Amino acid sequence: MSSATNPIIEQLLAHRSIRQFKDKTLTNHQIHELIEAAQHASTSTFSQQYSIISVTDQRILSEFAEITGHPWLLKSGHYFVMIADQYRNLQIARKANADPFVLHTTDKFLAAVFDASIATENVMVAAESMGLGATIMGSILNDSKRVIDLLGLPELTFPLLGIAIGYPADQPELKPRLPQEEVHFVNQYQLPSDKTQLTQYDQVLSDYYRSRGSNNRVETFSHHIVSELGIGHHVRADLLSNIKSQGFLISQAED
Repeated sequence: MSSATNPIIEQLLAHRSIRQFKDKTLTNHQIHELIEAAQHASTSTFSQQYSIISVTDQRILSEFAEITGHPWLLKSGHYFVMIADQYRNLQIARKANADPFVLHTTDKFLAAVFDASIATENVMVAAESMGLGATIMGSILNDSKRVIDLLGLPELTFPLLGIAIGYPADQPELKPRLPQEEVHFVNQYQLPSDKTQLTQYDQVLSDYYRSRGSNNRVETFSHHIVSELGIGHHVRADLLSNIKSQGFLISQAED
């Protein structure tokens, strides 16, 4: 079925990150529907290894604005934080006197990351279907320990993503994506030997940045990737230690 006759695909292809919001909060019913949509996302082994925190305290939101460097989140209609969560299952294991070791492993940490990430996308798709807009914010990891403390997160939980969501106050231009040949392969990983596609994409993205209505600049995809490499090594350098301090990534020597 082509996107022209499939409204769901049309919606997915029209996704934009929204950072300017109208002064209007989400209703409790809307929040309930978004959480329900998240809960019906695919989940590894049906273990539902994530939680969602609605942040409504203005003091905490102000600290999130400082952590992320994005004060516009304060004007969103609602703010979610997506949590990788094995703590709930840890309580079940303890009640059953079962060995909870596996919940601490890298495998189960990744499973919780997958569950939370997939649920995040369900929130986004549901929100956009309701006429809302949002931005997923990985920038809460700029100070993951502070986020853990602000949210009172127990062991075997870890904050992954924020979602600023609300009624769009603008409609940004659609940002062009990489050619499919650069991201889709058959049977084995194989980047195209012909670099023409990437060169053409650099030009397309450069044209987009120069002509868009706000924050226009001179930029290509290749330059963007290289500039990302220039971010200081100290940025988020504590992520691994913070993940471990929450009880994850414990390995066990083979017998």
